[in-house]
Amino acid sequence: MRPEVTVNCAMTADGKIAGRSRKQMRISSREDMERVKRLRSTSDAILVGVGTVLADDPHLTIKGLTFEENPLRVVLDSSGHTPDDARVLDERAATLMVTSEDCQRTWPRGEVFRAGRGRVDLVRALEYLYERGIRKLMVEGGGETIFSFFREGLVDRYCVYVGSMVVGGRGSPTPADGEGLPQDRIVRLRLASADRMGDGILLSYEVEDAERP
Repeated sequence: MRPEVTVNCAMTADGKIAGRSRKQMRISSREDMERVKRLRSTSDAILVGVGTVLADDPHLTIKGLTFEENPLRVVLDSSGHTPDDARVLDERAATLMVTSEDCQRTWPRGEVFRAGRGRVDLVRALEYLYERGIRKLMVEGGGETIFSFFREGLVDRYCVYVGSMVVGGRGSPTPADGEGLPQDRIVRLRLASADRMGDGILLSYEVEDAERP
């Protein structure tokens, strides 16, 4: 058994989640930011990859909520590169560091779970989260992490806000980076809704071939 997985991100009209510097940029409208806040608050856990931690140093918390009320923060970090002073490890909420069995790194704050050789075994990690009572997992990025969830067939819902801007650049990250899927394994989506939010549009998809919990 595993949690229900919602991937949520914002991209530009040319399909980029950041510029070539890979630093976080404001793409979402005010209305979409409020939606994301609501989605976070109804999730049991929020997950990002170490690349997002290193580039953006996010808190992954919801303003106004207590330690107990905030969702569990989960960081995928196969090789243990998250700094000890990263904001995702602060006292605002509980944090789970998920790393590989080859990595012996520990952190001053945060629980550690090890699964897989070389890279994190996502299936085992999600089973562990389910065992901990996590039923709704929100995956926020970055592109490599999102791709890995699609590659393993672990995405149930994909929500992407398309902002009215163009960034360009062959090196600018997309919502699903990585080596890409072979043509016979392309993930098929079903458009569930399309809603205008400010000067952009929210596209919500359901994954047709996801491995349901």
